[in-house]
Amino acid sequence: MFTTKTIENTGKASFYRELNSQLEGLLHGERDFIANAANVSALVFGLVPDLNWAGFYFLKQQDELVLGPFQGKVACVRIPVGKGVCGTAVADAKTQLVPDVHAFPGHIACDANSRSELVVPLVKDGRILGVLDLDSPLPGRFDLEDQAGFETLAALYVAASDF
Repeated sequence: MFTTKTIENTGKASFYRELNSQLEGLLHGERDFIANAANVSALVFGLVPDLNWAGFYFLKQQDELVLGPFQGKVACVRIPVGKGVCGTAVADAKTQLVPDVHAFPGHIACDANSRSELVVPLVKDGRILGVLDLDSPLPGRFDLEDQAGFETLAALYVAASDF
């Protein structure tokens, strides 16, 4: 049985090392990508401060993301590739760090309380499988350290899961 541990606030680099260490323990021995996505969402939502949504969208067709496991308020179910922050992350094959979602052209507001967003593509063998999406009610919540921490987390999730 896996038990999460509260992470002391000793700086972001240390926080993400501990978060990713806990993630490795949580995913150990499980290969199902849906089960792992559900547990990643719960771990992140429970331990990362100032989030109002944490979860996944999976690329089910080449032109559309479909909602996967998440924590937070109900969400948009389908997002076209190239639309909103999540769709842009897939179209550009690049993490999207958005300090103010209201300034992002074409932002899709699933939760009106979201003010900033970080979306990390899930990549395996050069192919995008979906995205990890994080929303915060605080403007400017995410920075480059958060981006690096979540890019590592997303890579650990992909490596531990069969798609």
